[in-house]
Amino acid sequence: MKGIDFQRLQEDFQGLNFNDPGVWPKAPKLVAYVLILVAVVGLGWFFDWSDQWSQLEQKQQEELRLRESWMNKKRQAVNLDEYKRQLEEINRQFDSLVRQLPGKAEMESLLSDINQAGIGRGLQFDLFQPARDDIRDFYAAVPVTISVTGGYSELGEFASDVAKMPRIVTIKNMVLTAASAQASGKSKSVSYDGRLKLDATAETYRYLDEEELNRQRGDKK
Repeated sequence: MKGIDFQRLQEDFQGLNFNDPGVWPKAPKLVAYVLILVAVVGLGWFFDWSDQWSQLEQKQQEELRLRESWMNKKRQAVNLDEYKRQLEEINRQFDSLVRQLPGKAEMESLLSDINQAGIGRGLQFDLFQPARDDIRDFYAAVPVTISVTGGYSELGEFASDVAKMPRIVTIKNMVLTAASAQASGKSKSVSYDGRLKLDATAETYRYLDEEELNRQRGDKK
């Protein structure tokens, strides 16, 4: 700073002829060049470069997304054989489950098997009433309201027999109570013979036939 002649600089900026900048001293010319450069950069940024900068940021973010997508697809490609194996296993298990579902024509036989399972254990059916089919995606649930009376062990064996059936049958909404008491004599006394009453819903399932599947597709459309 000691080597700068501020008085000389002040004199250089005095009496400048703006109509003929070519004769200006070096210091005013240098300042003018810097101001012009700043103005050009500022105008370029305002009118053009700011948009390009925003586009650059967007492209950079898009590049990151594409890189991530590419890495995911690469991992999938590397594991393609394993995915195929898993898909085949899923299809095999699905086919196995579907084979456990009877068709509409087999439902009468299945319901008869459930009834016979109870009779075979010495149980008394007070109610065995199939309800309306509950149509779902590719199968229908067939609920059966049952009320059966018998000993505790026989009821347990009946539930076990139903669970072991080759077709899928579930028992739910179970209510276990003492069997209806019998009134005797003028005293209206009641007796209990140790039997129990099971009220429940046995629900089985069947697959939909082609006509029902087509109707399902039409309803979804």
